[in-house]
Amino acid sequence: MKESVTLIYDDTETRLPVIRGSEGELGINITKLRDSTGLVSYDPGYGNTGSCASDIAFIDGERGILRYRGYPIEQIAHKCDYLDTCYLLLNGQLPTQEQSKTFHKRVLSHTMVNEQMMFFLRGFRRDSHPLAVLTGLMGALSAFYHADIRDPKQLDIAAIQLIAKMPTLVALAHKYGMGEPHMYPQNHLSYAGNFLYMMFGTPCEEYKVNPVIERAMDRILILQADHEQNASTSTVRLCGSSGTNPFAAIAAGVACLWGPAHGGANEACLNMLLDIQKMGGVAKVGEFMEKVKDKNSGVRLMGFGHRVYRNYDPRAKLMQETCNEVLAELGLEKDPLFALAKKLEKIALEDDYFVQRKLYPNVDFYSGIVERAIGIPVNLFTGVFALARTVGWIAQLNEMLADPEYKIGRPRQLFVGSPRRDIA
Repeated sequence: MKESVTLIYDDTETRLPVIRGSEGELGINITKLRDSTGLVSYDPGYGNTGSCASDIAFIDGERGILRYRGYPIEQIAHKCDYLDTCYLLLNGQLPTQEQSKTFHKRVLSHTMVNEQMMFFLRGFRRDSHPLAVLTGLMGALSAFYHADIRDPKQLDIAAIQLIAKMPTLVALAHKYGMGEPHMYPQNHLSYAGNFLYMMFGTPCEEYKVNPVIERAMDRILILQADHEQNASTSTVRLCGSSGTNPFAAIAAGVACLWGPAHGGANEACLNMLLDIQKMGGVAKVGEFMEKVKDKNSGVRLMGFGHRVYRNYDPRAKLMQETCNEVLAELGLEKDPLFALAKKLEKIALEDDYFVQRKLYPNVDFYSGIVERAIGIPVNLFTGVFALARTVGWIAQLNEMLADPEYKIGRPRQLFVGSPRRDIA
């Protein structure tokens, strides 16, 4: 007999099947729970609920493991570029040399957006948050690039368009807020190099891509490409389950990612460092950390700990390498904010309070420092995250649509309001 668990309710026993993942993780299949018992599960935040079966990304938070399609993130970060990572996430295998060349060319030939988008862009205030602009621009693309998600060919074209056009949209949102002219993409550059060109180039002078910064940007994108069933990915899946336009589903993902508890975490982390710097810098780190330990102070330590990882975030180690490379290249090794960050990290890794709670630095702790050094504005950090995560959202959406168990998402609830009452 297959493994099962027995639920006893109202003197009735119900057997629920146990299912196993390929890495040995276990789950209880409750798809027939309500039909057989009249009960629903109650799990705020879905922390104990598996919403799907997926073979895209695997996380073991206790052991600090992240893999894309079975490949350790450490190997991917050192041996692949971002577009090869995109190919892997979309197709399940790393590309051959010829497949890589074709895929790169295909993506880089779709980098421009319809010129009508410029009229849409001008409807925003210049001081709008770039994520508000990016959410609107991505939603607007559904009016220009219609795709029927029931047609695999149309969905494939939409995937390429989304990956190709997202850097252009992020750069558009940045340039618009700066009051600078939009820089059209240069398809002879790499994916990361092209993004840097559109972000920091101007018509006034030639812009040369720094190869160290280019590699750093590429690694940032790789490390944020997918992360299993997080809030924004679940949002894209839920939105896409209705059959909506894929550009609209990705716009929903961008909106969800914007929040400081999710994609805005590195922005919140850097703002925390800036606040400590204003308080007095390194000399005030100890005082700040004591406030963090005081539950009544309301002070939170950003960039440490993770909802999933109960060990060192493997992406943080890789981002730390990149951080050191970028600061060395730009002559910022003595940057006061970096010194501040290192002091925070040292205390967190040695103080029993943080060690016992396994509050290790996460990827957001270093990525904010790197992006600030590169010149990306703090309020655009989440936009870069959305750029990186777009391929993960698409891969997850494609997987859901191909799943024979796919159906529109429809969570249940426990109603706790007033029972029936009549109007007198």
